[in-house]
Amino acid sequence: MSVKRIIVIVLVLVVVAVVAVASMIPITSERARRAVIAELSERLDSTVELESFEMRLLPRLSASGRGLAVHHHGRTDVPPLLAIRQFAVSGGFIQLLRGHVNQVTVEGLDIMIPPKERRDHQEDAAREEDKDKRDKPKQDDPPTKRDGSAMGSMVIDRLESLDARVTILKSDPKKSPKVWAIHRLNMRSVGDQSMPFEALLTNAVPPGEIATEGTFGPWDREEPGRTPLGGTFWFDRADLSVFKGISGILSSAGSFEGELARLDVDGQTDTPDFTVEVGGHPVALHTTYSATVDGTNGDTILNRIDASFLKTSLVAKGRVVDTTPGQPGRMVKLDVAIAGGRIEDVLLLAVKSTRPLVGALSLQTSLIIPPGDRDVVEKLKLDGRFTMTDAHFTNVDVSQKITALSQRARGKTPDADEKQVGSDFAGQFKLDGGKLTIPAVAFDVPGAGVRLAGYYNLKQEDMDFRGALLTDAKVSQMTTGWKSWLLKVLDPLFGRDGGGSSIPIKVTGTRKAPSFGLDTSRVFSRDQNVPKL
Repeated sequence: MSVKRIIVIVLVLVVVAVVAVASMIPITSERARRAVIAELSERLDSTVELESFEMRLLPRLSASGRGLAVHHHGRTDVPPLLAIRQFAVSGGFIQLLRGHVNQVTVEGLDIMIPPKERRDHQEDAAREEDKDKRDKPKQDDPPTKRDGSAMGSMVIDRLESLDARVTILKSDPKKSPKVWAIHRLNMRSVGDQSMPFEALLTNAVPPGEIATEGTFGPWDREEPGRTPLGGTFWFDRADLSVFKGISGILSSAGSFEGELARLDVDGQTDTPDFTVEVGGHPVALHTTYSATVDGTNGDTILNRIDASFLKTSLVAKGRVVDTTPGQPGRMVKLDVAIAGGRIEDVLLLAVKSTRPLVGALSLQTSLIIPPGDRDVVEKLKLDGRFTMTDAHFTNVDVSQKITALSQRARGKTPDADEKQVGSDFAGQFKLDGGKLTIPAVAFDVPGAGVRLAGYYNLKQEDMDFRGALLTDAKVSQMTTGWKSWLLKVLDPLFGRDGGGSSIPIKVTGTRKAPSFGLDTSRVFSRDQNVPKL
């Protein structure tokens, strides 16, 4: 046997021995851990911490570590941009030589997105650091090793993350951060490119599971909030009863596109049993919406909402904002408009009786729902105007009285066979603390008009309105026979400019037992106190 062959055999035996030892004994040296930290620090342009790291060579390349933390731009005075409780890497030597890692499994991933002001500060610091480097003599500059990409040419074929969280920090430290719990995240072709993903998230309020898939990246290491993100989502069986005063099971689906810190979202929701507790009548509610989610502060800009229930549709736009330091929840601010809706549909949500009034409705209002653990009706704030045309009361007795009022106001004898008259309403309204205040409302029928101002409590269902009944006829003309002669003495007392009468009236009592009558306290008052629209 030649010396050359002996040398080859010895070398092979040495390699086999080394591989055998490496396959049995993990590589846990401090030198290996430091090498990993240095590599990640350079690739991510960040300060990296790693508690432990070990690696095996056979039967396949494998590595694992614990306590990984990435401090963006070296900022250790704030939570790390990325932290991992533990991770595992596996792959083959051939794939590794080609720049691919087969599988990475991550547990306990935490991603912290700082507020925009903090990111601006980080960018300024980074620019100053770059400027200092440029101002140094060229001989002090280290040679450039990479093109600045975070991952270089390395690609992870499959990445699985369990129990991850994405936290969006607020500019105001008193405000609670927005936290997304991601139960499961699967990504493919992870590298400096657009990466396909599938994820299952938990939405806190209303509680429910969000399934989503799309693409993420490439990661922007200078400004993580600018990292591209897009895809579709499904949100099933969200329980709205978490909001006091309403209930229903909501489902939603849609798409999103933009950046991690600012996403454009388009979607639709269906709630087949949407119910406002004060009314108690479930209705099928459908909405489509276009919104922008601002990850810098967690606010949502509602560019447009189209909602429909029964025969009524509405359009809204506004914001969902975090405005109360130290208090959980967000404030909803909307501008709402209804054109060509039905009053009976709206009343079905707000009152316990069914269809007390039917007619066409137009409405414009601001809507505010502040945060807090209170009934939605109690904290809901409205301020707007409305008109109703050709409205009819469904109660036969009330309808007949309205028709008789119209006939008397025109100086005619009441005729039960006359067709029921429609009423027109117009007014202003404010809702605050469950109390509906109406500064002015006009109620018109042929020959007469009612002008009122007052309030109605939605829960207690009691009311107190004061105003005037305006008629075309004089008081004495509203009856016949000897009563007409007796009432002639009252014509001057109730007369109004332009003819007819102005009679002070009041409406009190409850929804079930209203009381409509003469307000005797204002009969002899020169100020008839007619509310103005």
